[in-house]
Amino acid sequence: MPIKIPNGLPAESTLLSENIFVMKETRALSQEIRPLRILLLNLMPKKIETETQLSRLLGNTPLQVELELIHTSTHESQNTSAEHLLAFYKTFDDVKEQNFDGLIITGAPVEMVPFEAVDYWEELCAIMEWSRTHVHSTLHICWGAQAGLYYHYGIDKVTLPQKMFGIFPHTLDYKNSMLFRGFDDVFSVPHSRHTTVPREAIEAVPQLRVLASSPEAGVYAVIDKESRRIFIMGHSEYDALTLDAEYRRDIAKGMDIAVPCNYYPDDDPTKMPRVSWRSCANLLFSNWLNYFVYQTTPYDLKEISAE
Repeated sequence: MPIKIPNGLPAESTLLSENIFVMKETRALSQEIRPLRILLLNLMPKKIETETQLSRLLGNTPLQVELELIHTSTHESQNTSAEHLLAFYKTFDDVKEQNFDGLIITGAPVEMVPFEAVDYWEELCAIMEWSRTHVHSTLHICWGAQAGLYYHYGIDKVTLPQKMFGIFPHTLDYKNSMLFRGFDDVFSVPHSRHTTVPREAIEAVPQLRVLASSPEAGVYAVIDKESRRIFIMGHSEYDALTLDAEYRRDIAKGMDIAVPCNYYPDDDPTKMPRVSWRSCANLLFSNWLNYFVYQTTPYDLKEISAE
């Protein structure tokens, strides 16, 4: 089944070239079917890149997905044109009276800044509070996961001695979760962050459960007891060359950055990176959409408020 995207979204050509079924808005309006309404709060600076990555994963399932894009109105994007935002994005005020089957809150390059000092923190808090009554299932990614754990449960992030950068092996702490149905015993996930959330702080909250982790990268996946909020610490959505671009950007700036772990063959940046996480990324998003959104969301979205 297709992912329904706005007419003219730049991601369309990329997705079509990868044989992902894309349905334009005009065609979807003629179908008598209720697609899953997924809201994407894109906090990443390169919004076109992130919306393409997530559209790719959301569109690779048997479910029809209608994707709505929003950005924060209290932050002026420096890396995405105002024309693109005006054409394809809305703000929270535009959608806050609506209900959605799912919400994705992306990461953001502000992890070294205290949460309250982030210029759009109050707006993000308002969105996370709104999600309690207007969204059936929320998926928080990387800094978005750290922000969610801080806002909902008061768990603060801590700074790492050095950047967690590369591809790391992970295992399941709780093997019965439907979120990881079909996963191998060991699976790979990209990480690119300077902060983490301590496992002991998460386990001290009775409402939370750690689902998967890595000996090197720490906690990867956390879920709340109602299975309506999921926190993913890594970047499973990353493209093959995303870490490569980050590495070369930092090298060009003269920064002291290590080669991403387990990424280049023989740790040689002159060689093409080896992709080892793509199948797990597709399965993660497919399981989220199927078991935590489609299988449990009410047909009438207005009933979400009563949940």
